[in-house]
Amino acid sequence: MDAAVLEKVNIWLNGNYDAKTKAEVLDLQKNNPDELADSFYRNLEFGTGGLRGCMGVGTNRVNKYTIGMATQGFANYLKKTYGSASIKVVVGHDSRNNSRFFAETTAHVFAANGIQVFLFEALRPTPELSFAIRHLGCNGGVVCTASHNPKEYNGYKAYWNDGGQLVPPHDKNVITEVEAITSVDEVKWSGGEANITIIGKEMDNAYLNMVKGLSVYPDVIEKQKDLKIVYTPIHGTGITLVPEVLKRFGFTNVTIVEEQATPDGNFPTVGYPNPEESETMSIGLQKAKALDADILLGTDPDADRVGIGVKNHKGEWVLMNGNQTAVLAFAYMMEARKAKGIAQANDMVVTTIVTTEMINEVAKQNKVGCHNVLTGFKWIAEKIKELEGKENYVIGGEESFGLMIGDQIRDKDAVSAVALMCEMAAYEKDKGRTLFDKMIDLYMQYGFYYENLISITKKGMNGQKEIAAMMEDYRSNPPKQINGADVVTLLDYQLQKGTNLQTGETWPIALPKSNVLQFITADGSKISARPSGTEPKIKFYFSVHTTLATKDAFDDTQVVLENRIKGIIQSMGLQ
Repeated sequence: MDAAVLEKVNIWLNGNYDAKTKAEVLDLQKNNPDELADSFYRNLEFGTGGLRGCMGVGTNRVNKYTIGMATQGFANYLKKTYGSASIKVVVGHDSRNNSRFFAETTAHVFAANGIQVFLFEALRPTPELSFAIRHLGCNGGVVCTASHNPKEYNGYKAYWNDGGQLVPPHDKNVITEVEAITSVDEVKWSGGEANITIIGKEMDNAYLNMVKGLSVYPDVIEKQKDLKIVYTPIHGTGITLVPEVLKRFGFTNVTIVEEQATPDGNFPTVGYPNPEESETMSIGLQKAKALDADILLGTDPDADRVGIGVKNHKGEWVLMNGNQTAVLAFAYMMEARKAKGIAQANDMVVTTIVTTEMINEVAKQNKVGCHNVLTGFKWIAEKIKELEGKENYVIGGEESFGLMIGDQIRDKDAVSAVALMCEMAAYEKDKGRTLFDKMIDLYMQYGFYYENLISITKKGMNGQKEIAAMMEDYRSNPPKQINGADVVTLLDYQLQKGTNLQTGETWPIALPKSNVLQFITADGSKISARPSGTEPKIKFYFSVHTTLATKDAFDDTQVVLENRIKGIIQSMGLQ
């Protein structure tokens, strides 16, 4: 075994670790040396969003000790930043195995450092934590979740005083403090229990009242209150608030998918608790078909992502992708606010560089400012903060099934998204239409934009190196043609530089550095390559578009666009 790995193993066997942990290390050493090596070959990286990884013993796993050391580092940074001032944080968690234990561990370490902690009484959606930070005037927060990752994973998301995840300079500064904690002996594990306050129903009520205030057409809901809604929390936290928020909006005909209603970190009915996956939504789809429902909605374990299913123009049930969901929501908020006379001259929306360009077109035609930021809702939150008092934020979102409506939260929020999606469905039903009918109308008005995403997984010790090598090859040897079309523009967000590959002209990109490459072809296709920040994957985003003249041309036009993306994937050797 590698000497460095063995040294770490011996520290865990001989140091101040509990007996159960030491027994698990010994068992791996005896029965699974490969797993032992992977568990200790590096320290689990505290990235700009926090920790995420498989649970288990070792420095490269999520466990009591990696969580505790991360919290000690975050506590040290909060104390350096705020000095002798009273520091307050909120701590929450999702339905994953060990999440409550990790949240309590986090709370106790903060409290032992003299920090006042508001700990949710039980599992709650991540967006409620973001809301609570702002509502209680806290300096930061942590939620223990791995979002939509498989059941083996857990994680730790760190937030700042605006309710958004960490951005510069705080992200790098917290990382520095976390990396400075080199031993579990440096962690204050206990002794501050009096600093912990349990929160629950009162915060729920404040949050739900905020979400209710986002409704644009309560009068339409009253007319369509029996809209047939099917909802699945996919064994996650959505069950705590989504049924209640739909009730408060006025919907009376909500069916919960019982097979997936109970919070369960083993996610027994799905392989991957992600509403982006058709298999994950399949039970809900069956229920929606059986009931002849109007809309199906599903939220991931921490209820920050939402997937929706509707009937298409042929009466067949289909799942909308994240770009379509975002376009529907953005268009609704812009158009409805204008129709109700509540739009403001300085209204603005925020999207990300890998999300459909259709949002930019919708905003342009509605004369609403549209800002494009890096992937991740922390950048949307940062843009709101940057423009506070100058521009009026309405909605933000990205292709990964995330929406953030209104500025009283600063992270993606599936609870409010479910409510607004149902309001949108009610609004269209009141006109004798479906959300899919609306989608086709939007394609005719703004252009038919079509997107796809593929992820290539590279696990283990060599996975990161392989992904880095792929990115470097694309960066130094960009393709001259993709699917028969010349590549005219290369946007390199790591180098913060755009290049016209035909003329050699370059220009600066005014966004923070990020390891993303985009290729734009002569026919308007856009291909983005980006290593995931939370999973051992490299993601490729494909976007193509054309015009849609009539509703009758929808199917044939979609096939043309699908084939164009297939050609792009094939020509890049990504199949």
